[in-house]
Amino acid sequence: MQITVIGAGLAGCEAAWQAAKEGCEVKLYEMKPQQFSPAHQSEGLAELVCSNSLRGAGMNNAVGCLKEELRRSGSLFIEAADATAVPAGGALAVDRDEFSSYISAKIAAEPNIQLIREEVTKLPEEGATILASGPLTSETLSADLACLTGAEHLYFYDAIAPIVEADSINCDIAWRASRYDKGGDDYINCPFNEEQYYTFVQELVDADKVAGREFEKLIHFEGCMPIEEMASRGAQTLSFGPMKPVGLPDPKTGKIPYAVLQLRQDNRHASLFNLVGFQTRLTYPEQKRIFRTIPGLEQVSFARLGSMHRNTFINSPTCLTRSLQFKQAPHIYAAGQLSGVEGYVESAACGFLAGIFSAYQLCGKTISAPPRETALGALLSHLSMTEETNFQPMNINYGLFPPLELKRKMKRADRRLAMAERALTTLPQWWDPIAANREERS
Repeated sequence: MQITVIGAGLAGCEAAWQAAKEGCEVKLYEMKPQQFSPAHQSEGLAELVCSNSLRGAGMNNAVGCLKEELRRSGSLFIEAADATAVPAGGALAVDRDEFSSYISAKIAAEPNIQLIREEVTKLPEEGATILASGPLTSETLSADLACLTGAEHLYFYDAIAPIVEADSINCDIAWRASRYDKGGDDYINCPFNEEQYYTFVQELVDADKVAGREFEKLIHFEGCMPIEEMASRGAQTLSFGPMKPVGLPDPKTGKIPYAVLQLRQDNRHASLFNLVGFQTRLTYPEQKRIFRTIPGLEQVSFARLGSMHRNTFINSPTCLTRSLQFKQAPHIYAAGQLSGVEGYVESAACGFLAGIFSAYQLCGKTISAPPRETALGALLSHLSMTEETNFQPMNINYGLFPPLELKRKMKRADRRLAMAERALTTLPQWWDPIAANREERS
């Protein structure tokens, strides 16, 4: 019983891990270090290339519910995240290098997984295969995938934020605090007065940007919009978005600034911080010039500048079954962002499901999809039941869940918590038999 997994990112590693736990022999292919995508730098597995945040930890946010479902279901991704977490207020963030190292070590120590460091340029014509090559799938493999799907890929552009060295931040101007003091002093905050803010916005609008290739139309995912693109939508867009000052009074004045840039810890040693919400496609010289006009960052040293890259995904409702199999090639499963989910957690969750689905079907056993009331099931429904002509990548959200059957009116926050409670109560119906079979086999 052998499964091939193409790509050792979050989805690929999670898929390989789950398939291995089902007793399958897994060949896990990773093209690094022979070849790197435009966004990857490390040779490690499960490299985080954008933010180091896995977003909200509370159940008022659907991603918190999804993380808890994965936690209760033996996810390697969440195990690694919990083991390498760094302070981030009400969010779950990780030391990205330790996170990658943790998963790399686990994969290396699993006897049912063989890691093969070479590029796969063609989809296998037979044999159970999980395609988890990610949103930066190489051109050669993308061409083969285009033939399989029978249509050109949908795509959008993704941008990553700069990372700066903590000891180069001027803390005579910036201060440490979380919004509304939630989570302690996990963030560094840079305050803008009104004049500074509007000057900064204009600089972003006028700055030189990295141009897209001539044959590609720039389609940005709303959840990862470049900061300069947001600035071009209106002078106050940023002050109501990533630079919102609410809940962050400046301790030097006791007053709320006109706008605030927040920096979030990026590694365990707190030596690196990333600019929250500042994904960008500005040229490198413009990034250095403009971001050093931010109060407190005048002399800042950049550990990594921001960049933008093409993210490829398929039209899943057209191409995939509810078990993540390609309709035109049922031996191939899609996992991760390539399948049309957005976000680290969602990508890992997709890999989690693909690993289990493929292992069960390879063994000739039946397995149902997780109930739609769960976050895992809601995510699958988005991939398989969304209107084909309007399909776009999406983060998990409570709008994807079936509505509650309410006998009385509830506040929005209470409804969300009720949905989370329903999800976690329903999950064992699907997961417990899987866990019992694993226990019996071991």
